[in-house]
Amino acid sequence: MEKIIITIDGYSSCGKSTLAKQLAKQLNYIFIDSGAMYRAITLYFLDNKVDIKDTAAIEAGLRQIKLKFVNNAATGQSDIWLNGENVEKAIRSMRVSNHVSDIATLEAVRHFAVAQQQAMGQKKGIVMDGRDIGTTVFPKAELKIFMTASIEVRTHRRYDELKAKFPDISLEEVKENLLKRDLIDSTRKISPLRQAKDAITLDNSRLSMPQQLDIATGWAEEILKKTQLATKNHQLR
Repeated sequence: MEKIIITIDGYSSCGKSTLAKQLAKQLNYIFIDSGAMYRAITLYFLDNKVDIKDTAAIEAGLRQIKLKFVNNAATGQSDIWLNGENVEKAIRSMRVSNHVSDIATLEAVRHFAVAQQQAMGQKKGIVMDGRDIGTTVFPKAELKIFMTASIEVRTHRRYDELKAKFPDISLEEVKENLLKRDLIDSTRKISPLRQAKDAITLDNSRLSMPQQLDIATGWAEEILKKTQLATKNHQLR
């Protein structure tokens, strides 16, 4: 059966990873969290005090990083491992959130991550979310989705996600962090956040998770039917 590549780009806390995971499960595809890769790199840089103004230090640091996704039997999801250690929880801290956009703008870091992401998608059958997946990593992906939601909705979603782990965090702090990341992500010189011309917009400000999954699944199934028909017609020639 034909398989396709599905990219989901958008702003922070739009629910990209949630939809990507659900869609991958629905289609029996592999989910790849590109954001987790940048967060893991950021965690390594912070822990090892890598000077992000020193090109040589950045490149030396990247040579020490080994990333992989490992299935977590307890959650049924894939966790990211950094140099043999599960860092799925550590990368979600505000400490990492406050620095990930700055580190993700570094040219060497993006080249490092993109090369790994492209290798993961060679056999297709993947759903990958991020900020430049449909524009830079897989510009020829068969289905590109660009997710968005209001800043108020995104702030509350992120706050609800973090408050259990970080009870002292405030709504204002979360909102400021999101706005800062939006600005950095959309104005960086290397692979800025932008909607691909052929991407479909999905504003989920007022959608439930089942509703957005139904919409995305419908788009995927439509493209899969067209892809399979085109392959069949080509074989009959």
